[in-house]
Amino acid sequence: MDTSRSLLVTGSSSGIGLACARHMRDRGWRVFASCRAETDCARLRAEGFEAPRLDYAEPDSVAEGLAAVLEATGGRLDALYNNGAFACPGAVEDLPREALAEIFETNLFGWHDLTRRVIPVMRAQGAGRIVNCSSVLGLVGVKWRGAYVATKFALEGLTDVLRLEMAGTGIHISLIEPGPVTSRIRANSIPHFERWIDWKGSARRAEYEGLLHRLYAERGPDRFELPPEAVADKLAHALEARRPRPRYYVTTPTHVSGTLRRLLPTRALDWVVARG
Repeated sequence: MDTSRSLLVTGSSSGIGLACARHMRDRGWRVFASCRAETDCARLRAEGFEAPRLDYAEPDSVAEGLAAVLEATGGRLDALYNNGAFACPGAVEDLPREALAEIFETNLFGWHDLTRRVIPVMRAQGAGRIVNCSSVLGLVGVKWRGAYVATKFALEGLTDVLRLEMAGTGIHISLIEPGPVTSRIRANSIPHFERWIDWKGSARRAEYEGLLHRLYAERGPDRFELPPEAVADKLAHALEARRPRPRYYVTTPTHVSGTLRRLLPTRALDWVVARG
């Protein structure tokens, strides 16, 4: 039987999830690199990963994906890294209720469902690590990102309470909060934008026309952007340190935003954020 420490990573098809899966495998962990799409799972299996399909938006998929992991490990799971998520750009006033329901289903409710299923396993072991990938947008809101910001603010609160409640159980809870990190989240957000946002019928049509090139254009790295391996380094500490931190900031903008949020009154913070 494989006695290496076991880790389930969600959203492993690219970007942060893939970098973290590779990094932790290189450190000797038995990594289950789950993806939403079976085609991505097959690609990762060809790379040597155990890659169960797990789609946060489908409760049956969450249950079946975790069951496959536990069957492979003999019922043990040492760590969970909740990572899979998507964005739906658009002004808050243009977000239909259905758009918010869809993004919360994946970015929050599915994470909660999987976490609840994992906790009894870790309780029985007497130990475990659960790490949730939040964002700088879980600390400070930014225009045109309301749906994603809402899910990350909710995740921050839910994770904080879970950390408090798990104290003394041997189950450690951490948040990782990346800023600009190389990933496909912008490109992957386009279908959601096109499905839900009627920008041509919006009172903000002129603003959209001035901003859409930033959504659709292929461009180089943003200022301060780091590769996804920067997140993988923080994940390794959260999973292996004797006393993992409650929060791990990644990138300069996250450090700056966290500091300004603590120090500035709301109006002053709004002024700073509005100026980028």
